[in-house]
This record gives sequence, structure tokens and C-alpha cells, in this order.
Amino acid sequence: MSEKEVIVEQLLKKAKRPAKLAVAYHSFYEGKVQVMPKCPIRSPADFAIWYTPGVAASCRKIKETPTEVWAQTNRANYVAVVSDGTRVLGLGDIGPEAGMPVMEGKALLFKYLGGVDAFPICLNTKDPEEVVRACQLIEPTFGGINLEDLSKPKCFYVLDKTREKLNIPVWHDDQQGTATVILAGLLNALKIVGKKPQESLITLIGVGSANTRTAYVLFRAGFKPSNLILVDTKGILYAGRTDMEKVKQENPWKYELAQRTNAEDRIGGVAVALKDADAAIAASKPGPGTIKKEWISPMATNSIVFACANPIPEIWPWEAKEAGARIVGTGRSDFPNQINNSLGFPAIFRGVLDVKATTVTDDMCVAAANELAHFAEERGINENDIAPRMEEWEVFPREAVACALQSIKEGVARIKPSKQALWERAVAIIKNARESTHLLMKQGLIKQPPPQEDILTTGP
Repeated sequence: MSEKEVIVEQLLKKAKRPAKLAVAYHSFYEGKVQVMPKCPIRSPADFAIWYTPGVAASCRKIKETPTEVWAQTNRANYVAVVSDGTRVLGLGDIGPEAGMPVMEGKALLFKYLGGVDAFPICLNTKDPEEVVRACQLIEPTFGGINLEDLSKPKCFYVLDKTREKLNIPVWHDDQQGTATVILAGLLNALKIVGKKPQESLITLIGVGSANTRTAYVLFRAGFKPSNLILVDTKGILYAGRTDMEKVKQENPWKYELAQRTNAEDRIGGVAVALKDADAAIAASKPGPGTIKKEWISPMATNSIVFACANPIPEIWPWEAKEAGARIVGTGRSDFPNQINNSLGFPAIFRGVLDVKATTVTDDMCVAAANELAHFAEERGINENDIAPRMEEWEVFPREAVACALQSIKEGVARIKPSKQALWERAVAIIKNARESTHLLMKQGLIKQPPPQEDILTTGP
């Protein structure tokens, strides 16, 4: 067995390790999140304040002045993680119950990284109108809604309709969250190779929820639509493609992108789309081999490749480098340059919640991406380190403040704290969430899990 074959075998084995631990650990803890008090309970007498009869005074105050709900309750820190289970990770349509572990995991990241109290809401429907209606019905409880794991093109419709009908921030993390972190990584990668966004030719491989929104966010960030080339399972998008009338009916967002991109009118598959491209952003099916080495070689000098599929990227990073790519990013933490949307959604919601914003926009994604890029650049970037890492917790309050200030700039913030006040609030809330978790672990209130080796050495 060659050295590369050994490495690949080790990587595949490593990818399976968390899955085996996950089943045992999830059942050990019976889930990942819980509700904890945030007010003192000095004796049972305090329940007269927090519940009946004292709570009635708080209810009356909200009835008299509805905006008091933001002060009298925790609504400004509640986010619903809403899914119908139709496109869960790479598992497809597995249903709302099977999707619950993912939604709980999202809530865990919301809390630990952003101090946001998030709740999994898995819906027993596949009807986009019912999903929209469900979001409308629960709006009074929440300060924001995170749509998760909805199939396409339904996900685009649900996002647009909920943003239109609700007066709180709604976003789809598979779209905007992924797009935010891709933009941040791309901005720094282009700085390293000395290329300008406005002049760069970008190829997007896969036109699902992630890359569709990535295209729109790149437009907002100053990339030229004419310099983008998108490739789906049928080939390069272009205005005259024979299936465009059908696409127009079924997926108007993809249709619009076909009209705005690919100024060269390229026709063909991924190989044609990558020729002379400065960057390739892949959000398609897991590899290896989805992108071939011989397709990377004809890219421009100092090319950038983001192969974001999980658990196996569309092309192994060393293969992309051997083929001529200078900077390579993936969705995995065990390779350099992880492109991970966990860097985005916790802090972006922290920011919009802290100004009680009425919506979240693509320009806020751009503001977040710029702050992520600036943070990494200030502490130093190189070809193997272009983006912040999750353990660099200081990036999250910075990103939150950037989004809050953008909300104020766009006129969608209900309140307008100073930059310093926003910073102090974000730091305090995020530190509280992290330190509370560590304290519960230290005190044994969150038990240590069974030893990993006991699990890994038993069973199939």
C-alpha cells in the first residue's frame, strides 16, 4: 500500500470515529441541550415573583405596551431552529424525528458560541406553505428563526416568504451561513494570492442552497455577476440552456442566476467551467473524485479551491495542490482552512438579537464575512490559515457587533446601542454561556461520557 493510500485509509477511518461515538454519547445524555433558569431562586417564595401571582403584573405591562415583551421576557434571546427534515446533512429526506439530533446540535452551537437560547422545532409537514405558516404562528415567542435542512427549491421559497411575512430575523443557515464563511475565506485567500474580487473569475460547482446564496452574497460583496460561472448536474448554467423554461418554473432563483452569470457563454461541464478560473467553490456531492485533478490544472495561476462537501471533500486537498492549486479549503477540521458555517450563525444572530432587528439581510452576511476576514488577517494569515477557528472565541463578539451595526445602518434595528455597549453585551453573554457550561462540567452536573476506547472497541 502506497503512502497516499495509507493516508486516505486513515482519513476515512477518522471520519467514521465521531459517528460511532455519537450514537453512544447521544443516548448517554439523552440529547444535548436543556432549559436552565437565568433568575435566582432563593426560596420557594421567589416563585410568587417569577410565576403567580406576581407574573400577572408583567403580563399586564406587555398587554398595555406590546414592545415591553422584549424587556419582560427572554424573547430577545430566543431563536427557533425550524426544519421539516427533508434535507438533513447528506442524509436526504429522513423526516423530522430523525432530524432532531441535528437541530439540537445547532441549538448547542448557538448557545456555546453565541450565547443564544435556541430551540429545535421539527415540523411534521413537507408543504412549504405550512412551514411558512408555522413560522408565523410561533413568531410571538421568538426573536429570530433559523431555517435548517429544507430541501431545494423549497428552501428558497420558504426563506423569501418568511422574510416577507415576519417581523423578526429569518435566515436559512445552509444558504446564508455557508455563504458568509465562504466569502470570508475567499476574501483572505484572494489577498494572499494578490487578486482583486472585482476582477476574479469564480466557478461555483453545485447550485444547491449553499452555492445559490453564495452567488448572491458574492454579488453584494462586489464580485461581478458576469465573472461567475455556475455548474449544476446538467452542466454550466447559461441563459440559452434547453431546460431553462422548466428551471424558470421550478427554481426561479437558479433561472435568474443563469441570466446574470457566465458572460463568456461557456457550455459544458465542470472541466470547461474551471478553465482559467481564479477560484473554485464546490458545494456538491462528497468525493473523493467528484472533482478530478486534471480539471484543476487548467485553472489560473495561484488558484483557490474550496471543496466543501462532508465528510469527504470533492477532491482531496493534496490532489488539488498537486494539480496546481495554491490555497485549498474544505469543510473538515483535520485539514487546513476549514470553511465552517459555525463561524457565522451564532454571532450573526447574537448581533441582530442585541438590536432587536426586524430582519437579517445579505448585507449583514457581508458585514459578518468582512469582520471574520479582518480578525484572521489581524492575527496573521497564510496559505494554510485563511479563516478564524472556532476556538478563537473573541471573533464571535466582534462579528456580532459588526452585524448589529449593519442592522442599525439599514434601519431595521428596534434599538440603537453604542458600539461599545454592543461589544460589552456580546462579550458578557457569550462568556456566560461558555463559563456556565464549564462550571456544570467541573461540578459534575454535566457528567463525563464513557471512555471513547470502550465504545470504539466494541460493536460493529
